[in-house]
Amino acid sequence: MNQRIGWGLIGASTIAREWMIDAIRAQPDNEVVAVMSSDSARGKTFAQANGIARSHTSVQALLADPAVNAVYISTTNELHKMQTLAAAAAGKHVLCEKPLALSVGDAREMVAACAKAGVVMGTNHHLRNAATHKKIRELIQSGAIGRPLYARVFHAVYLPPHLQGWRLSKPTSGAGVILDITVHDADTLRFILGAEPIEAIALSQQAGMAHGNLEDGVMAVLHFDNDTVAQLHDAFTIKFAGTGLEVHGTEGSIIGRDVMTQRPIGTVTLRNAHGESELPLDHENLYLRAVRAFVAAMRGQGKPSATGEDGVRSLATALAVLEAERTGHRTPVRFS
Repeated sequence: MNQRIGWGLIGASTIAREWMIDAIRAQPDNEVVAVMSSDSARGKTFAQANGIARSHTSVQALLADPAVNAVYISTTNELHKMQTLAAAAAGKHVLCEKPLALSVGDAREMVAACAKAGVVMGTNHHLRNAATHKKIRELIQSGAIGRPLYARVFHAVYLPPHLQGWRLSKPTSGAGVILDITVHDADTLRFILGAEPIEAIALSQQAGMAHGNLEDGVMAVLHFDNDTVAQLHDAFTIKFAGTGLEVHGTEGSIIGRDVMTQRPIGTVTLRNAHGESELPLDHENLYLRAVRAFVAAMRGQGKPSATGEDGVRSLATALAVLEAERTGHRTPVRFS
């Protein structure tokens, strides 16, 4: 695919408006040509406000648009599967928000459909594109801390009022902090450790933001196949904690601060027998990097920074955490 790439947005979402439109437009010969919203007025307003030529009220209409070569899906989670299957059948490349679906089986069906159609599929796990996480992965792979033993993720944040909607009240849409935030932790840990989670334990909390049986906070522990044990703290209700990621090994420790964020910020410090040093980082917009890798994959150069398979595995891990907190039992991570 060497021609101009036209993108269709399936979902007139906040993340598309705040991050993805600019990331797509920053790529040479890429443009957002259409948006789909089932709410006609919302779609038209979104298109006008963001300089998008056309708005559609159905996925089928957007996929029939001859200018659309690829789609970015950012609707609520329960819609991802059918929209991905429709896009694959129409021969459109698919970059889908996390979590891919509400079950591992559905996510695997999405990946298989894209593979059969010969289209590229990626999962929009933005954090693995951060300069901080790339540096942490590099340090671990180079043996800078010896064998990793433990990791800690601090991802307890405050969900801003404009996002305090379905994530807190619609279990049928995959709401709750685990499928929204823990799924990111899972992908990040898989990326930096180069290992796969095998089991989970968890305790959840409801601190007044989520409704019904949904959780707005969780503490979990993951055991990885390289024997690393990782502790996670995720929440929607914490205003001032800041975020962080630590990995402690036999020969040193890596301390990341302000790293579990959409913004290109944060620091990485290495502590070992030689002392402590803050490492230089090449900060860049995380979504720009994600789209750049996806566009390259569409052109036959490499693969997305997070593939469909990565999306399946991070989803499986989050679902194991969800089952563990609901049952109180150690729960295996099931990738199939």
